Amino acid sequence: MTTARVYIARLAGLAVYDPNGDQVGRVRDAVARLRTTNRPPQVVGLVAEMTVRRRIFLPMGRFTSIDPDAVVLSTGTLNLRRFEKRPNELLVLEDLLDRRVTILPEETPGVVVDLAMETNRTGEWSLAKVAVRQPSRRLTRRGQLVELEWDRVRGLIGLTDTQGTAGLLAVLEQMRPADLANALQEMSDTRRNEVAAALDDERLADVLSELPEHDQIEILAVLDQERAADILEEMDADDAADLLGELPGPERQALLDLMEPDEAEPVRQLLKYAAGTAGSVMTSEPVILTPDATVADALARIREAQLPPAVAAQVFVARAPMATPTGKYLGMVHFQKLLREPPSEILGGVVDAGINPLRPDTPLIEITRRMAMYDLVAMPVVDESNRLVGAVTVDDVLDHSLPPDWRDRDVPDDVPASPVAVPHRTAPNGRNGGADG
Repeated sequence: MTTARVYIARLAGLAVYDPNGDQVGRVRDAVARLRTTNRPPQVVGLVAEMTVRRRIFLPMGRFTSIDPDAVVLSTGTLNLRRFEKRPNELLVLEDLLDRRVTILPEETPGVVVDLAMETNRTGEWSLAKVAVRQPSRRLTRRGQLVELEWDRVRGLIGLTDTQGTAGLLAVLEQMRPADLANALQEMSDTRRNEVAAALDDERLADVLSELPEHDQIEILAVLDQERAADILEEMDADDAADLLGELPGPERQALLDLMEPDEAEPVRQLLKYAAGTAGSVMTSEPVILTPDATVADALARIREAQLPPAVAAQVFVARAPMATPTGKYLGMVHFQKLLREPPSEILGGVVDAGINPLRPDTPLIEITRRMAMYDLVAMPVVDESNRLVGAVTVDDVLDHSLPPDWRDRDVPDDVPASPVAVPHRTAPNGRNGGADG
């Protein structure tokens, strides 16, 4: 091992490589085993997240190096069973970061901002140091940061109702919404709800869209109704409609009434459509331009950073008004077509009107068949008056075609989760979920 002391919060997000240099996942936490004596907990391994959103256990003895840029394994053979924390173990970042503690012997309060693990001559790692920030006497200044021995900090072990979220949020900040959603599923219900409530509205809206519906509902339930309505306003209308559709009628209506009218209206419209139809899965806010707009206008519009890739892949052309339901639908222009045309060309001259649009009651199986037939990532949805009311994108189709529990953290053990070898046998330390040598 090339490093004698490692700060665990700095490990979060680092890539994990096998001996051949292939990335097999990213570090998400460290596992420490409590001792019956007063000695610091032993760090027995790291938790890594694989590409299929599964977390596995990697024993400390299976690492060649732990450096500031990457973690390298000594073996390419991994046991991919999902990690499960044992009763005598703790997850360092999830359980200890942001915990309010007392510094001994002065009895000074503080908050844990990081923990360092150290290795001894026998190769055993333990939580030797705790970085604690003391409160400042001045409102405009941050408190002093001190590094302490484990036994000088009281309140690290045991239940607590005084654990904050700032440090953990900093660790999770760079995660994609789908990865953060997976991290939340690994936390206890209480910790998950605390972290979710501490996210800003836009970030929480993105994460909720990646969670299973039962987790969405539980998180929404712990927020006050005003905040919950704000979150729903930040979500895409189709995602908000899916979530509200799972709530009891009175609660759904109360949240819709608290939303801004212009944000609530497209959600109300989507809730009217039958499940499993184009109307129930479509987005009501695709990219729409008039036929006299230019190619340059269209390219500028699809460059907007907040647009999901599937939505930005094509522009729909319709008569005014531009908000759905629009005026007469005229056709669509794929972004590759836009790249091949002069910027001054008007959309009316390059529009593709040869693909019949969907109707709101078109069933999902027919949508899938037609998208596959024409190699499309999105299809328009029009009403009986040929007005554009939305668009079904490929991610909408996938989301509603997969099993209802596909977002749950559990992945069947017989599903390959990594390009490395997958022997299903017990790891040397007796745990199912380690790296086998």
